[in-house]
Amino acid sequence: MESWVPLMDIFLNDRTPETKASLWLQQSFGATATSSSSTSSPITAGSLIAMLTKPCNVTVDDSYSSPTTKTVMFIQTLPCFVQSRILSFLALENKLFSGHDLCRLARDVLGGGGGGDVGSDFWAKRAARNLLDVLSESNNERISGLSLDSEEQKVVEEFESLPGWIQDFVTNDDDLLLPWLPISPNELNSRKLFSSCENNSDQDSSSDLGENVEHEVSEIEIDCPVNVTLSSEIEELARDLRERIVNFESSSKTVGLANEMRRLCLDKGVDSFAVLGVIEPWKADDEMASVLISHLSNGSDEELSWPSQVLCSVVLPKLLVLEELASRVLMSAMIEYCKIHQRAAVHALLFPLFLRKGGINNAVCEMITRIVRECLHPGHVSAFCQKVLSGAEAERKCICLPCHQSLISNELVWTESLFTLFQNILNHNVHLTQDSVDHIVYRVRELAERFSKSLKFGNFLLCLVNKCAPLLISHKVLLVEAVQHTNTIVTKSILSKLANF
Repeated sequence: MESWVPLMDIFLNDRTPETKASLWLQQSFGATATSSSSTSSPITAGSLIAMLTKPCNVTVDDSYSSPTTKTVMFIQTLPCFVQSRILSFLALENKLFSGHDLCRLARDVLGGGGGGDVGSDFWAKRAARNLLDVLSESNNERISGLSLDSEEQKVVEEFESLPGWIQDFVTNDDDLLLPWLPISPNELNSRKLFSSCENNSDQDSSSDLGENVEHEVSEIEIDCPVNVTLSSEIEELARDLRERIVNFESSSKTVGLANEMRRLCLDKGVDSFAVLGVIEPWKADDEMASVLISHLSNGSDEELSWPSQVLCSVVLPKLLVLEELASRVLMSAMIEYCKIHQRAAVHALLFPLFLRKGGINNAVCEMITRIVRECLHPGHVSAFCQKVLSGAEAERKCICLPCHQSLISNELVWTESLFTLFQNILNHNVHLTQDSVDHIVYRVRELAERFSKSLKFGNFLLCLVNKCAPLLISHKVLLVEAVQHTNTIVTKSILSKLANF
């Protein structure tokens, strides 16, 4: 028994016992084979199973009756988590042992023999079932010979059987493509499995995506508004509203103006983008703009089109040309609106601002950071980052008025402020996807020489290494090369952390 103490210690204390136990067993097998004289019993696969199944007498103390003595296997006298680890190891290395012995061991742990279920908890029994499953893959007959109780056998049979409606179909039709798939080859060939991808206007193809997807696409397609001619009456009303916006008088009158704008855009059956393009609400000062966005809501939290039009016509044009921090009154009103209309905030603010021509500056970085922290769930931010970093161009379409499309680029422009923004996102405990991290790493490698003396760039790299270490292991070489091109006070710290990967 003493020769097995190191192995038991591995199962008891190690965090990865299966790997270390396998290595110890192989080394012990080799040592036993080369040793000519040994005072202890040889370490073999059979002797390990014999030790684990060795009968032991245990006293069961029941508060309702007098103590009784039962005979159990040695493995069942061990702590339950150790039993589970040993059985998992045997399942992993089952080829080293006799299949019959392993089956008997698993059967006894499950309660089919020996001392019953004394000393084995749920996890130990689950590991025993897993051992039986592994053995059944190599020899199904081995499982069929076990004397499992009727309840367990019934569960296995029920799991492996076909549903009744499929079973009836199988018995009625022998000419099936697959026994579990009630479709004949002729029926399969007659179906149109794939819609044509060549005709984007094919309504049948788009209907296969489902009503929900159609609704989503139809809403997001408002990002490409076309110039629409308005009737003279509507255009005259819009121009009148434009004059009143420029001549701000009081907040109370602005509330009435907002109500008139909403009715004109939504109740007259006209193109909202065309009307907003004539009204030019972005020319209102910050105080008036804050009142407008607070009173232009139509009461629907789920709708995307109108809230996005409000943001892209009142707030977005101001932010696209922002050079200094926005006023508190505008910032507060915008944040409250984005909390209610999160999808609109993503499509009508975040996408256009990330793709701002000329890149993000400090003021825009601060604005986006507040939206991310106060309005969006970290999971939504992660999904957005994946689209803006590695998504297709179609996924990065922005909702904006035609007159402002010239202020938006098709690609990200990498600036110091953009790296600071991603650092703020990581510090907000947003878990980026592997695709996002891959794209960032390649960009970092390309831009390392350009930002070699930038402390903001260095701080971002340090944050990236700290927050995304598991996703960066495969990029260690690229990151080391990139960091070696920098010369800041954090360069050595980054290299030190990368060395520990």
